[in-house]
Amino acid sequence: MSRAVIYETFGGPEVLELRDVPEPHAGPGEVRVRVAAAGLNPMDWAFSSRPEAAAQFGITVPSGFRYDVAGVIDEVGDGATGFALGDRVYGGTLGRAAADFVVVRTPVEAPDALLHTPDGISDEVASVLPVAGASAVAALAAIDLRPSDTVLIGGAAGGVGVFAVQLAKLAGATVIGTASEGTFEFLRQLGAEPVAYGRGLANRVRALAPGGVTAATDLFGTETAEAALALGVLPERISTIAAGPNPPGGVRPTGGSDAAPDALDRITDAILAGKITVPIAAVFPVDQIRDAVTLQATRRVHGKVVVTL
Repeated sequence: MSRAVIYETFGGPEVLELRDVPEPHAGPGEVRVRVAAAGLNPMDWAFSSRPEAAAQFGITVPSGFRYDVAGVIDEVGDGATGFALGDRVYGGTLGRAAADFVVVRTPVEAPDALLHTPDGISDEVASVLPVAGASAVAALAAIDLRPSDTVLIGGAAGGVGVFAVQLAKLAGATVIGTASEGTFEFLRQLGAEPVAYGRGLANRVRALAPGGVTAATDLFGTETAEAALALGVLPERISTIAAGPNPPGGVRPTGGSDAAPDALDRITDAILAGKITVPIAAVFPVDQIRDAVTLQATRRVHGKVVVTL
């Protein structure tokens, strides 16, 4: 037997249960990953709590939980390609990552993803990269970020925001990030000028950037996008990742699936070069999955939340 987090009904963290399940094995054309760590994203608990969100990705109950995963290949089925026993890997398995083992078909096809973990990258760090890293790359690519830009990043202290801020700084841009006041020093350490979100955001940003804002990405909802429009930023230079397919004012919706194929390689290269840090806010053992989701759902986490197995 092995363990997996399962939910049979939609709801809050209380619906998540760690259960004994039959141990899966790699069949022909498949590999099995012994999971070491699984990163938590807002979309994970959105799927387990909101049937309409789950339905958009074909998720029905009962279901497994989480996407981001890191571990080691411990079984290789006949005809499987691209991976060998003992390979350290990271990537995503939709609705299955919070388990002792996950089986992935090769060649790997979306929505699953599996990459080799570079030496020098821990399983905990690797497990938080797929969704957040790819989403940050896509959000900045959608607005054609340039070294001359002053960019407004909404939700800058969150899981995607910590990557977006650092990538924007590496690109040479000046970064203003929206956050709660308790995260201001954290954002300054990442290289962003913090600004409180909420009513009056556009006026506060105008005071911080009298020369104007030239680009923006909203990683939380629509407040930052609307403020950027009010500040005169062109719609094509504003992106959103959590506002649905039709965000306000004709701004550009995007997400991790739009990221360039080398997006995560660029991030791991930058981590190894010491140019990007990966703040991990908390690490929970898998039997504390409900506590992990409760913390993530507060939206007050400085960085990423990881579950270990």
